[in-house]
Amino acid sequence: MLVVHGVWAGDGLAFWAEQPEPSPDSAAKGPGSASRRAGGSAPRPHPHAAPPGALTTALGLSEPAASSSQPGALGSDGVEVRVLELLLPGSVAEPVPSPETGRLAETARPRLRLWRVPAVVPPAATALALLAGRQDTGTLRHWAAVADLARDLVRRGRVLPQLVPDGEAARAVWRPVVNGLDAAHVRELALAMPPACRTARAERPSMDVLREALETFTDALVRRALTEPLVTRPATPRERWLAALTGPEPSCQDVPELRRELTRWYDAATAAEGATRVCFRLLEPTGAPDRADDTGGWRVELALQAADDPSLYVPAAALWAGERAPGLPPAPERELLTGLGRAVRLYPELDRALRVPEPCELPLDTAGAFGFLRQAAPLLQAAGFGVQLPRWAGRTRLGLKLTTRTKAQTAAVSQGFGLRELVDFRMDLAVGEDTVTEEELAELARLKVPLVRVRGQWVELDERQLKAALRAVEGSRAGEASAAEVLRQVVADDGELPLLEVDADGVLGDLLSGRAERRLRPIATPPGLDAVLRPYQERGLAWLSFLSELGLGGVLADDMGLGKTVTTLALLVHEAAGTPTLLVCPMSLIGNWQREAARFAPGLRVYVHHGGGRDAAHIPGADLVITTYGTAHRDLETLRRHEWRRVVCDEAQAIKNSGTLQARAVRAIPAPTRLALTGTPVENHLAELWSIMEFANPGLLGPRARFRTRYQEPIEARQDDEAAAALKRATGPFILRRLKTDTSIISDLPEKLEVKEWCPLTPEQASLYQAVVDDMLAKIDDSEGIERRGLVLATMAKLKQVCNHPAHLLKDGSRLAGRSGKLARLEQLGEEILAEGEKALLFTQYAEFGALLQPYLERRLERPVLWLHGGLPKKTRDRLVDRFQHDPEPMLFVLSLKAAGVGLNLTAASHVVHVDRWWNPAVEDQATDRAFRIGQRKNVQVRKLICAGTLEERVDELIERKKALAERVVGTGEEWLTDLSTGELREVFRLTAEPAQGAVG
Repeated sequence: MLVVHGVWAGDGLAFWAEQPEPSPDSAAKGPGSASRRAGGSAPRPHPHAAPPGALTTALGLSEPAASSSQPGALGSDGVEVRVLELLLPGSVAEPVPSPETGRLAETARPRLRLWRVPAVVPPAATALALLAGRQDTGTLRHWAAVADLARDLVRRGRVLPQLVPDGEAARAVWRPVVNGLDAAHVRELALAMPPACRTARAERPSMDVLREALETFTDALVRRALTEPLVTRPATPRERWLAALTGPEPSCQDVPELRRELTRWYDAATAAEGATRVCFRLLEPTGAPDRADDTGGWRVELALQAADDPSLYVPAAALWAGERAPGLPPAPERELLTGLGRAVRLYPELDRALRVPEPCELPLDTAGAFGFLRQAAPLLQAAGFGVQLPRWAGRTRLGLKLTTRTKAQTAAVSQGFGLRELVDFRMDLAVGEDTVTEEELAELARLKVPLVRVRGQWVELDERQLKAALRAVEGSRAGEASAAEVLRQVVADDGELPLLEVDADGVLGDLLSGRAERRLRPIATPPGLDAVLRPYQERGLAWLSFLSELGLGGVLADDMGLGKTVTTLALLVHEAAGTPTLLVCPMSLIGNWQREAARFAPGLRVYVHHGGGRDAAHIPGADLVITTYGTAHRDLETLRRHEWRRVVCDEAQAIKNSGTLQARAVRAIPAPTRLALTGTPVENHLAELWSIMEFANPGLLGPRARFRTRYQEPIEARQDDEAAAALKRATGPFILRRLKTDTSIISDLPEKLEVKEWCPLTPEQASLYQAVVDDMLAKIDDSEGIERRGLVLATMAKLKQVCNHPAHLLKDGSRLAGRSGKLARLEQLGEEILAEGEKALLFTQYAEFGALLQPYLERRLERPVLWLHGGLPKKTRDRLVDRFQHDPEPMLFVLSLKAAGVGLNLTAASHVVHVDRWWNPAVEDQATDRAFRIGQRKNVQVRKLICAGTLEERVDELIERKKALAERVVGTGEEWLTDLSTGELREVFRLTAEPAQGAVG
C-alpha cells in the first residue's frame, strides 16, 4: 500500500508516494553507483518512491500512457509528471521512512540530503478534490486544512479579482481577502506546516508557501463556481480581463490603470475589519400575468448591509431619504457610492443605475434578470458583495419524472419478478410537481426566453437544458423496458436534465423507494436458526433476500450492535443454497464468526480458509467459507476458480480505499451477488462510499472520475443539495442503515452513561512528569521535520505512561501500590463493581501496562482478572471470551485496545473503563460497543480516567471544543498534535498547580 505525500512545488501541489518495497530501478543505484563515485553531490533516486503509474492509480487519476509517465508530460486530465528534488533526512543509503509506512529508520543520526522522487502535479481543481479524499499523512492533512480555509473564504465571499503582471502580459486571478480571525488562522496554519510540505522549496518560509497555495486554491475554487462566462465577446482590455476571470485561460493584456485600481481595492479590503458592504437584491415582477413570454418588470434593489450581520439591511432609497440605523458608518451614502463604483467593474450593466444622482435600483428585462442570476450574482458574491436572490433561484428547474407500472401485479420476488421483467414506463418533463406538455415545451423553445413562468413558478431555462428537454421529447417517452433498464436510468442521472421524481409500483417501486425493507413483507425467523429475530431484523432479512433474488448487491450499514452478523447468518439459513458463501473479514473477527455460526446456525457447514494449513479442497463442501482480507489477496487466483453464491465483506470500511490491494482482490472474486457489512459506510469522504458500492454493485455508480465530478465535488465542495438528493436516490435502494438510538428500531436497549473520572497525580508522578516535559521540550525545540514529529509522539507516550504509573515509564519492575492516583482510582472502581456482583472491561492502549495491571488487580481484589492482547493465539482468545461471557462469577477483563476494540461481543460487562485515552472518539466508542450492543440487559456505565492538570485534561478539552471535527482531525490518534508549535506544545504539556476536581457526566 502506498503512502502518499503532498509538497508545494512552486506552481502547484505535487503528490509523491512511498512504497513498502524498494523499486528495482532505484535499488540498482546503490551507494556504489556512478553518480556517487563521480563526486557524491548529485541527488540520488529515493529508493522507496513509487513510479508515476502506481501513484496516479493510487490517487484515482486516469492511467498515464507510456509517454505520459515521462517527466514533463501531461496526462489526459492535465496532470503533469515531474521529478522533484526533496531535502529529506536520512543516511547515505536511504531517507528516513515516514511514520505512516510502519518501517523503522535504520540510522540513529539522520542528516538532510537531496533525493529525487517522481511526482504528479494535477491542476488545482483536481488537487482540491484529491485532498477531500485523502488525509492519510501529515502533509495531506495539512494541505486539506489549507483547502478547507480556501473553501470557507470563497463561501463567505472573502475574495477579490486582481490583475497580476506576468512578463509582458498579465493574469486575471482571484485572491483571498484575509484579515481579522482569518489572518490569525493563516498564521496558525503556517506555524503548524510540517517541513515535509515545503521540502521542494526548502529555502522559502512556510508563510510564503502557505499564501501561494491559498491563492492558488482560492482562484481554482472561484473559477469552478463561476461556470458562465462574464463576457461572451470581449472587445476592450477590461472586458478581456473580465472574460479571463472565468475562463480556463487566465492570461490577458496588462492594463496598468486597472491594475492599480484593483490593488487599491484589495489593500482597502484587507485592511478593513467588518464594516458594511453594498448588497444587490433581485426582485421579480409584481402582479405579472401568468404568461411564459413576460419580459419585463425585474429590478435589482441597491442597499447597504452589515458584513458581519446580514440582517442589518438598509435599501438605498431609505439612505437617500435620510434613514439611519445603528451599525452604519457616519456617511453611508459615500460607502454606497464607493461600493457601487467598485461593483460596476464586475457588473458593467450597473452603469445605467449610476447615471442618476441618487441610485436606488436597476430595472431589468427577463434576459437581464437571467444574466444577473447566472453571471453577475456569483461574481459579485465571490468578490465580497452581498447578494439576495428569490427563494426559487437555483432550485426550481426543468427535469424529468419517471413513471413505471408492472405489467402484472407481482407482490413478491419469489413469484417470478426479476430485473429482466418488462414494465410499462413513461418519461415526462416536469417543473417541481407539475408536468410540462409537449405543446408547452414547444412554446418555450419558440420564445427562447431564459426565465419563464410555468404553472405560476419561475423557472431558469438555459439553452443547454432546453436542448436536453427537446431531445427527451423527441426520444422514446413511453413504452416497454426491462426493470434493469429503468434502474440504470435512475442511477445514471447525469445532472444535465435531472431526474426529479420516480413513481414506480410493485417490486420495482419497493426497490427504488429506498425504503424497501419497510414495504416488503418481513421474513420470520427461518427454521434452523437458533434465535428469534427482532422485527427490524426480520425486515432486514427480507431486504437482503429481495436484493439477492434480483441479482443485486447491498450494503447492510446498521449501527454497531444491531446484529448484522445474525441477520447475515439468517439469510444463509433461509436460502439453504448448495453453493458456498465466501465471507471476508479482519483476522480478529474469525473466531467471532465461528462462534456466532455455531451458536445461531449450527446446521451450516463452516470452513475457515486461513493459516498455514488451509486447503482449498474443503471449500466445495462448505456452506460458509471464512477468510481474511490478507488471505483473500494472497489466494486470489485460488478463490477466483471456485463458484460462490455471494461474497460478503464484514467491516467493509477495510475496502473504503478502492486502490488498495485487498479492495481490488475482493472485487475480483466473481459472484452473482455481494454484501458489504459496515457500521460506517462513510467515515471521511464520499469516495469511500463509491469504493464500497463498487464492490457491492460493480459499475453501478460509473467510473470513479465521473462519480467525483457528478457527486463528490458538488456535495463536498459546494454543499449541492440537488447532487446530494441524486446520490441518495442512486444509492438508497442498495443501502440499509438503522441506528440503535432510533426507538422505532429498538426500544429495549439500555442506556449508556459516560463519566469522566479525574485522578490526581502522586508527588512522585508530578516530579517525574515535570522532568519529562523539561527534558523533551528542549529536544523538540532544537529539532524539525520528521525528527520533531517523532520526539513529540515520544513525549506523548512518556507523559501518558507517567499518568498511568511511574513503573510503566521506568520499566524497572518496581512495586505498584501507592504510587499512582489513576491506579488507586481503578482499584476503587474494581472493588465497587465486583461488590455489586458485576463485570467490567478495562481498556488500555499499552500491552505492557495491561500485563502489569492483570496480576496486580487479581491479587488485590481477589477475583479473576482476565487479560487479552494481540499476542494471544486464537484458541486462547476464544477461551477467555467464552469464560467472561458465561462464567457467573464477577470479574474484570483487561483488554488491549488495538486487539479487542472491534469484533467482540462482551455483553456480560455492564461497566467499561478507558484506563488511558486513545484521543480518538470513534475508536473509544467502538471499544465501548463491545458491551453496549444487542444482548445487553443492563445500563452500561462508561468511565474515562483522566489525570487532572496534565496533558490528558488539556487534550480532552481540545477534543470537546472540536467535537464536530474529531473523527477527521483526530482520526489517527495523537499524530495531529505533532503539528503544534513548541509554544502550543508547552501549553499542552504543562503541569498545572491546582488540578481540576470532580467528575463530569
